[in-house]
Amino acid sequence: MKFKIAVIKGDGIGPEIVDQAIRVIDKIAEKYNHTFDFSFCLAGGSAIDATGNTLPEETIEICRESDSILLGAVGGPKWDAMPSGNRPENALLGIRSKLDLFANIRPAIMYNALSDACPIRKEFISDGFDMVIVRELTGDVYFGEKGRTQSGGVTTGYDIMKYSETEVERIGRRAFEMAMKRSKKLCSVDKANVLETSRVWRETMHRIREEYPEVDYSDMYVDNAAMQLVRNPGQFDVIVTGNLFGDILSDEASMITGSIGMLPSASLNETGFGMYEPIHGSAPDITGKGIANPIATILSTAMMMRYSLNLADEASAIETAVEKVLDLGYRTADLGKDYLSTSEITDKIISYI
Repeated sequence: MKFKIAVIKGDGIGPEIVDQAIRVIDKIAEKYNHTFDFSFCLAGGSAIDATGNTLPEETIEICRESDSILLGAVGGPKWDAMPSGNRPENALLGIRSKLDLFANIRPAIMYNALSDACPIRKEFISDGFDMVIVRELTGDVYFGEKGRTQSGGVTTGYDIMKYSETEVERIGRRAFEMAMKRSKKLCSVDKANVLETSRVWRETMHRIREEYPEVDYSDMYVDNAAMQLVRNPGQFDVIVTGNLFGDILSDEASMITGSIGMLPSASLNETGFGMYEPIHGSAPDITGKGIANPIATILSTAMMMRYSLNLADEASAIETAVEKVLDLGYRTADLGKDYLSTSEITDKIISYI
């Protein structure tokens, strides 16, 4: 089979980790007789340097003409002085908005081999954990009206948080469907005791839960959810929440797995088209040192195979190879003192595909 992949290497360690992910995709192509055509395009700081625009229209067109998107990371202190409308991070918001990538899927798995790297005491993670956070990605304060006012010499900033029933329904149904394919357990996280936005969220979730009577559904306030994630992460299977809360909770979930360098993500639209990226940032402090962990990006390609390209066996082959390498004790710098370089850990993963 033949597939077209839009590739945005981005900034910082983005090019390093994406290059390793492409090596893994090439191995999948060889083993399973597929062809992957890569179209490279710019977004973020590299796009600003080359074109003056954080998200060139050409990049959006290439993405639209592709079967999926592979992204590294964007941003860095070099571009901190850019105006708010043309910062590297705006590229991500623009891609999500223009391609309607409303559902962010972030798995967080405690690999047995990495239990020593988990900051939580072992008695609280004795059974491990395997959860998925489903984060709404195109609404909330990130896309609401924002601005500043001046009064009496005092500057006030504002960002409006809002959600419509329609927005909650579509992310809610995506989460319920995912729960049905897993352990039929779903926790919806909000702040309905304080926020009107969350009250609309909770009312809508309660309405659509009637469509999924087999799912064990619960509500949880976001502050409690943050505490429970580090107290007893094994209680969760699928979590669904809004953009702001999901951003924070998914990063917290990543760290309790041992390293933020381990977690992939998918951002999907209604049809299954998606953008796949590690959840970590551009890490400019380690750029060019050959020590970046490529596993989150490699696992993102596995998600791409499964969710957008319908290649379940290929996805499993990548995931199994990663687990095998970890079980054998191979590590990157973020996970241990005796470590392999970015390319060396990829060599090991490829050898087990």
